[in-house]
Amino acid sequence: MPPRKLALDELNRLSVEEFKDTEKFPYCLILDDIRSLNNVGSVFRTADAFRASKLYLCGITGQPPHRDITKTALGATESVAWEHVPDVVNLVHRLQADGWVVAAVEQAEGSTSLTDFSPEPNKQYAFVLGNEVTGVNDEVVQVADLVLEIPQFGTKHSLNIAVTAGIVCWDFLQKR
Repeated sequence: MPPRKLALDELNRLSVEEFKDTEKFPYCLILDDIRSLNNVGSVFRTADAFRASKLYLCGITGQPPHRDITKTALGATESVAWEHVPDVVNLVHRLQADGWVVAAVEQAEGSTSLTDFSPEPNKQYAFVLGNEVTGVNDEVVQVADLVLEIPQFGTKHSLNIAVTAGIVCWDFLQKR
């Protein structure tokens, strides 16, 4: 007999209340100057799926409630803890002072390939994802603890921010 697609009520997903009470994985995502509200909503969904501890929305990044975020988030704006922080560099310094390892996800000289990245046990990681056109803020790249680069093998030089978030989250959880 061929596989059968599961119905929604068979997925045994957490309720929003259960999700909020459940221990999160030791990482957060920082979105800086993300223009597309659909991308923001997609990252909310990814943060929910991979149980991120928090989502920081910095600079011009849109914030809930907004119909374009809500449309792609599919309710994740209610489950995922988030905060708007106007200045990403101040946030990075604050997280570092609290013991977080800050990783800019960017193509940069001296970057670490995601394939070579090994998260240290008992450390919390903050992954910074930058603007769709200009990438991660140069000052953040300079002050980050490391720069991670996703290997790419085609003709394009970048990935959509929502795709990048999914890859980074999955990779982190698989390696920890």
